[in-house]
Amino acid sequence: MDWSIASILTLDGITNGAVYALLALALVLVFAVTRVIFIPQGEFVAYGALTLALLQLGQVPGTVWLLLVMALAAAVLDAVAGLRRGLGAGAVATAAAKALAFPLAVVAFAWWAAPRQLPLLVQSLLTLAIVTPLGPLLYRLAYEKLADATVLVLLIVSVGAHFALTGLALVFFGAEGFRNPSFWDARFAAGPLMLSGQTLIIFMVSIALIVALFLFFERTLRGKALRATAVNRLGARLMGISTSGAGKMSFGLAAFMGALSGLLIGPTTTMFYDSGFLIGLKGFVAAIVGALASYPSAALGALFVGLIESFGSFYASALKEVIVFTLIIPVLLWRSFQHGHHDEEE
Repeated sequence: MDWSIASILTLDGITNGAVYALLALALVLVFAVTRVIFIPQGEFVAYGALTLALLQLGQVPGTVWLLLVMALAAAVLDAVAGLRRGLGAGAVATAAAKALAFPLAVVAFAWWAAPRQLPLLVQSLLTLAIVTPLGPLLYRLAYEKLADATVLVLLIVSVGAHFALTGLALVFFGAEGFRNPSFWDARFAAGPLMLSGQTLIIFMVSIALIVALFLFFERTLRGKALRATAVNRLGARLMGISTSGAGKMSFGLAAFMGALSGLLIGPTTTMFYDSGFLIGLKGFVAAIVGALASYPSAALGALFVGLIESFGSFYASALKEVIVFTLIIPVLLWRSFQHGHHDEEE
């Protein structure tokens, strides 16, 4: 291997690592706030890429109807809970109307816009508007009632949600793969490297989102509420912070980051209905490097995973997935020896 090949592989690894970093940060965020090991994170990547692909074809994606059904189910559950608390029918109806306003607006706009083949940027924003609300709705329907359950129970729910979302993806998008157009077709030469516009967009968007998340957690009241919930759920609840609202927000951010990752990675690889699982697992390996608690360590772990995958594909292409996922074993052993055994509540 000469220097030119090594530099090309390094660039490819850093590009993939930037996407994995977004997924790793989302996984760390969800686990810190809700104690949920969010296995379906990869499905939001696939949903983002494939929803945009169907919009490109002028079709209404099935995720639109999934959003509508989940919103209606959540509204019914909220209405029943409100009536049990003694709220009046008028207050319950008003709350349901407010909860359904955004999903209904998104569904109506998607139904109108899909056959008109709007510009790529508009379709991308519409994709984010469709997929992002699925995160809070998934938390409301699958996790909220089990918020105080053990991590193992929450993990089992995550496995079930993963299989459900994967099966629905097969129904919505079919078994064939899709590849989205690039957001920027320019190419730039830097020595032996050939930088594509899409690669630069991946770098810029990833860095901008990481900075935005830092500012969100450091400077905004909602971000500080999420941090407080991550540190001590009971203490946050006693201080008047809604842990349910924090859970929905963390799932919403995770869904947004997953869908955005799907938009970024869609032009670089062919996406299938089940492609998100492997991509999400690589983000999970990076999150494990950060012990599902440290955002900087998770981001650095994601870059490391991207580099290992890139160089592994050069030396042993058929075993690159095995090489990446084997990384988790020494990391877990090291953390086990370092921290020892602790009870879950500790």
